[in-house]
Amino acid sequence: MQKILNRVPEITIYFWIIKILATTVGETAADYLSATLNLGLGTTSYIMGSLLLIALFNQFRLKRYVPVSYWLVVVLTSIVGTLITDRLVDELGVSLVTTAIVFGLALSAVFVIWYLREKTLAMHSIHTAPRELFYWAAILLTFALGTSAGDLLAETSGLGYAMSALVFGAFIAIIAAGYYYLRMNGVLAFWIAYILTRPLGASIGDLLSQPTENGGLGWGTIGTSIVFLCVILSLVIYLSLKQKRPVLSSIDHRD
Repeated sequence: MQKILNRVPEITIYFWIIKILATTVGETAADYLSATLNLGLGTTSYIMGSLLLIALFNQFRLKRYVPVSYWLVVVLTSIVGTLITDRLVDELGVSLVTTAIVFGLALSAVFVIWYLREKTLAMHSIHTAPRELFYWAAILLTFALGTSAGDLLAETSGLGYAMSALVFGAFIAIIAAGYYYLRMNGVLAFWIAYILTRPLGASIGDLLSQPTENGGLGWGTIGTSIVFLCVILSLVIYLSLKQKRPVLSSIDHRD
């Protein structure tokens, strides 16, 4: 019987570290391209949206999980998700409350259709193209929703970036405790935590990149993006090498 290969990674500590780093890059890179380089939200959206489509095409072409391809799509999805919310709020004047509600309903609809068709929302069973399509649609909406929620709490409410990061971090800790100690459903815990890591990463990104007079640490968008991208790249290279070790070991043993 042929082994079914999953198209997404196992949920480990590395997964969550890279996910949070990617969400931070999504926030800072979008700001850098649209504001610092003066490309504007529209031009930046078209460029990053095109790159995301190319990356997704390559991702769907693969038959198994490949760290470089997968995490490239996540980073680009994070940037595009941020830009979608920013364009709605900054260019069209839609309130953050409205965008949060709309994206929350859209995400719920994706989950409902996904479950009705596939009878599962499990992240460890993404081994067909339709399931992966639902998976990436859900992830894009979690980034857009998380951006709305993060900006709403950090900026509109006046709570600030540091306190917002602590609040979302505390929520994630509660979900983790519910999963490990209270037998919370694993799939439900995963998706709630996945949504919450977006505003957590965005709050961290704003805290590091924003000027000190705005409540940040003044690293700047380019400095923060470069540091986090380097860490992501290092971890992805490590995971890629780790993934190949069993294959190399079996070859050595056979020889």
